[in-house]
Amino acid sequence: TQRKGAGSIFTAHTKHRKGAAKLRAVDYAERHGYLKGIIKDIVHDPGRGAPLVKVQFQDPYRYKRRMETFVAVEGNYTGQAIYCGKKAQLQIGNVLPVGSMPEGTVVCSLEEKMGDRGKVAKTSGNYATIIAHNPDTKKTRVKLPSGSKKLVSSANRAMVGVVAGGGRIDKPLLKAGAAYHKYKAKRNCWPKVRGVAMNPVEH
Repeated sequence: TQRKGAGSIFTAHTKHRKGAAKLRAVDYAERHGYLKGIIKDIVHDPGRGAPLVKVQFQDPYRYKRRMETFVAVEGNYTGQAIYCGKKAQLQIGNVLPVGSMPEGTVVCSLEEKMGDRGKVAKTSGNYATIIAHNPDTKKTRVKLPSGSKKLVSSANRAMVGVVAGGGRIDKPLLKAGAAYHKYKAKRNCWPKVRGVAMNPVEH
């Protein structure tokens, strides 16, 4: 039985957020060559442990500059050149298909399905590792942050390196006020009353 009430309209706490952190939408230039982008800014995103980078690309089809928002990788700096595409080199911060990376490469912002613009290993300090390639089926085995192994298409893109902001949870929050502000930026899930502290019917 639902005793808690009729629920409420849920709204996420999105004030001052910087927008979704996604890889570039996959296009001809990225599938066959590479594109160069420049990191213009490193910004904090409320409610997210990892910093974000604003990367400026030249539009391959029209005379225009495009701003993309990526999850920052450990070692990114403003003014750094970032290369995206199949022919990009294996360097920290570059985005390339997992099929063209050697085994043991540490990646983040990995795509689950080709073209979904990055879903796996995006929180601070997280990474996935490339374990093995199967050129016949065009599949790649990756080890996810949870430790589980997954088969993904070799055409899926990922960013080389570890997400920045690692070690964030090593520092204790120390006081309730710190936890209050932490969850205020995220969502309404604090404080949590233990079931033991309630009447038996309430928990």
